[in-house]
Amino acid sequence: MAGHDDSGGSGVLTRLTLHERHEALGARFAPFAGWEMPLQYEGIVGEHQAVRERVGVFDVSHLARAWVEGPRAAEQLRSVTTFDVTTLPVGKAHYSLYCNEAGGIDDDIFIYHLPGERWLVIHNAANADDDFERLRAVAGDAASEVTPETVMLAVQGPEAVALLGRVLGEGFTALEQRDCAELDWKGSSVLVARTGYTGEDGGECIVGAEQAAALWDAFIEGGAAPAGLGARDTLRLEAALPLHGNDIDASTHPYEAGLGFAVTLDDGATFTGRAALAAAKEQPRTRRLAHLAARDRGVLRAGCAVREPDSGEEVAHLTSGAFSPSLRLGIGMAYLPVRLARPGVMLEVDVRGRALPVEVVRRPFYRKPKDS
Repeated sequence: MAGHDDSGGSGVLTRLTLHERHEALGARFAPFAGWEMPLQYEGIVGEHQAVRERVGVFDVSHLARAWVEGPRAAEQLRSVTTFDVTTLPVGKAHYSLYCNEAGGIDDDIFIYHLPGERWLVIHNAANADDDFERLRAVAGDAASEVTPETVMLAVQGPEAVALLGRVLGEGFTALEQRDCAELDWKGSSVLVARTGYTGEDGGECIVGAEQAAALWDAFIEGGAAPAGLGARDTLRLEAALPLHGNDIDASTHPYEAGLGFAVTLDDGATFTGRAALAAAKEQPRTRRLAHLAARDRGVLRAGCAVREPDSGEEVAHLTSGAFSPSLRLGIGMAYLPVRLARPGVMLEVDVRGRALPVEVVRRPFYRKPKDS
């Protein structure tokens, strides 16, 4: 997950706890949702390939982190999130959404259930303040934000689990997909989860700011390539994972975005947006988030117009677009009318005045090679 790239209007950027570590590795920084973030180190394509082929580590501390604790925590979270978290066992994490009363997606989030009636919620940076207020409104003092005093690192790639196991021990190796746990590492607690945003295996770690540099160093010394937001974006796009503020926002509902799995309606619980979502589920779709692959040379970018080839009629605009380093072609996403959102349909994207042919394809764009 990630937010819009701006400085929140103040012009003052928040620096990461590990800023000096990134600087020493040659990071080029860019403003992102009010944070000064590493965009790239050696280069986006190289970092992307390192994650696809080996292992990379990202500092994703811009993502906001908040606890909700106590005997009513699950019930309180359920009242504002679309997924029935009350069914989530201890030690498991799940993707969910905050929706508005119209069913639009105010943010997409991850929720982790830890022992002792404790729940950790990860918010997108651009929405952090509003999201935390949403939690405070239902949980009061049982909600606490811990973003400033913690650091979040994502270790991703085919060699990521092995590296995480070497650094953190068997406690991580024993985790299955979407498991989470608190492990002891050199006398400090590290919250780890078998989750990520790249389409690769791996894990995410949350550690106190005082221990963060040592953990980062351990991953780098263990062979992880430092990777920035540029590679994170191309990786998540190849995996067809939506970005809030681009592919999903307050004007899109989960069903047209292909996120119905994050909405629970059969438990009867009341949560923000429930009535609108129940109605939307029963209505025929008018559009769907579709996935477009270029069939000629050219780079797709967010905002480019999508047209029907014969009539030239403009039917959509790309919500995301990039050159895919793995596939060596342009890829993008757009909300297409349902009649066009079918694999095999040919369309055109206006790339600086040139009609670039594209084909609607199945998601994800990139699939990991099967073991031989």
